[in-house]
Amino acid sequence: MVKRRRSFATEFKREAASLVLNQGYSVEEASRSLEIGETAL
Repeated sequence: MVKRRRSFATEFKREAASLVLNQGYSVEEASRSLEIGETAL
């Protein structure tokens, strides 16, 4: 069984980074709200 990596659109990446950099979320909070792993964020 091959595990595939998820790919994220550029806009999704910008919004995810904005949660942490501009809106005061911790990495843990942002990854939980986006339903992605902390290492993906």
